[in-house]
Formats: sequence, structure tokens, C-alpha cells
Amino acid sequence: MHDISQYQEFFISYLENQSIDKEPKNLYEPISYILGLGGKRMRPVLTLMAAEVFDADYKIALPAAMAVEVFHNFSLVHDDIMDDAPLRRGQVTVHEKWNINTGILSGDAMLILAYQYFEQYEPTVFRDLAKLFSKTALEVCEGQQWDVDFEERSNVTIPEYLKMIEYKTAVLVAAAMKMGAIVAKTSEKEADLIYDFGLNLGLAFQLQDDYLDAFGDPETFGKQVGGDIIENKKTYLYLKAIEFSSEEKATELQQLFGLQLEDNSEKIETAKAIFNKSGASKATQEAIEMYTFKAFETLEKMNINAEKKDILRTFGENLMGRKV
Repeated sequence: MHDISQYQEFFISYLENQSIDKEPKNLYEPISYILGLGGKRMRPVLTLMAAEVFDADYKIALPAAMAVEVFHNFSLVHDDIMDDAPLRRGQVTVHEKWNINTGILSGDAMLILAYQYFEQYEPTVFRDLAKLFSKTALEVCEGQQWDVDFEERSNVTIPEYLKMIEYKTAVLVAAAMKMGAIVAKTSEKEADLIYDFGLNLGLAFQLQDDYLDAFGDPETFGKQVGGDIIENKKTYLYLKAIEFSSEEKATELQQLFGLQLEDNSEKIETAKAIFNKSGASKATQEAIEMYTFKAFETLEKMNINAEKKDILRTFGENLMGRKV
């Protein structure tokens, strides 16, 4: 097996060799733009890594990894439109650089392009990949809709929130890993176990993202810090703050998350202060750790050697300690 940086290099090299320079340019240039913005390439790396965990050459997993990355970026283009986000990975979002209509159409094309990468596999592998991908894509849309719905609700529960982030984020991380297992033609049991590993890792990743949205370094985070607070999103931080706060502070936070302001700097600082004082920040960090260790427990059930378990564990530990 290889280390994470090597998998990233392998994937980026493959990505750079893909020809997306087609006509009409206003459809395909935004696709090249968003795919070229960088990022950690976590999901495709997981696909390549999972294939080698089950004794296949990473190279056969490259088209599946590309499908995962194209789909993930499609979802980001549309999410950014829905959130009216100005930045993605520190750069202007597609709908800001072009326009909303272009963002919608280019995103639609990306979803179709993602499926086309599965055509490089034999029929049985194609079928299993497409079946998992369709299920996952629909779950991501369901998670996104719940996310939107929750902005208008004042009674979101923590189990509801966890289900939303499972669908919106974690299922794609899990599917990325299972696709590597499918390409490697491992057993259904092992494929399901690595899916569970990825699911718990994905939950930890999204909770970490929620935390960094409020408390990340603007220089390294790549997105607008405090974006969830500006959008009045009922994140784990918010829900735990409501649970732990006095009635007075909970009411203050609820009222704060009912505001749409021109200047949000004071709103962000007030919310962060309540998150810290209530213990919500600490509870969120504990939840990140819990889901990471749940992923590690799944590793112990897998029929792979100790060295491969250590590589997957190291990846999870690095994810839990990330700053961006």
C-alpha cells in the first residue's frame, strides 16, 4: 500500500489527464474550474486506498475514484448556489464567477459525467457500482433537503441532525470506500464493513467541519468562517448549546438564529461565545472523537492484516486532528 500523499498524487495525475475541454465552453469550463480548485481529495483517495486494502492495484479504482470526486464537486456547486456562498476552497464559487444558471447546468452535467466513469468496468462491477452510487446520490439529496428544512424549524433534535449529516456527507465517504472494495471484488461482508468504517469517519468529518466553520482559521479553512451562523444552520454546536444553556441564553441564541443581518461579525462572535460557555464546543469535539473511535472498532472486525488496519487508523486520526 501507499501513503495518503501518494494516493493524492496518483489521483491528481489521473484527474489532470481527463479531457473536459469541450464545447460549449460555458458548460465545461466551470467543471474544469471546480475540479481544479484542489482540496484534500479525501473521497477519491479513500476509493484508491480501499481497493489496495483488499489486494487490488489502485489503478483499477481510478475511474470509480473520479466518479466520486466529480459527484462530490457537483454537489458543492449546487450547495454553494443554495447557500449563496461566495467562497469555495478560498476561491470564488462557480455561480459567482459565472452565474446561477451556468452553475445549475454545469452541475447537472457533472452528475452525468460521474456515471460515465463506471462504464469502464465489466458489467457485474458496473452494476454494483451504479446501484450503490444511485442509492448514495439520492441520500445526499435527501440530506441536503433536510438541511434546508432545518433552517426554517426551531425544534430540530440531535438525532434528526445526525441523520441529516449522515445522508448529506457521511454516506458519500462510506460509498467511496465501498466502491474500492467492489472494484477489488472482495466479499460482501468486507465491503459492508469498510462502508461502516467510512460512515462513522464521515460523521466525524462533518462534525469537525461544523466545528471548524465556527472556530477554524480564516487563513486555512478555505470557506467563510461563521457561514453556518450567518445561514442560521442548526448545527451540532447550536443544538448542544441550546441543550446545555440556561433558558435565558438559549432564548438569546434562538433569537440570534432568527436574524438576517447586513453585518454579521457581532452575531458570529456572540454565537461563538455561547458555544464555548455552554460547553457545546467541548461536546462537539467529544462527538468527533466518539465517531472516529467507532470507525476504529469496525476495523477490528475486518479480515485484513495489521499493517492495513494501521494505515486506515492513521488516516482517521489525521482527519480528527485536521485544521482545514
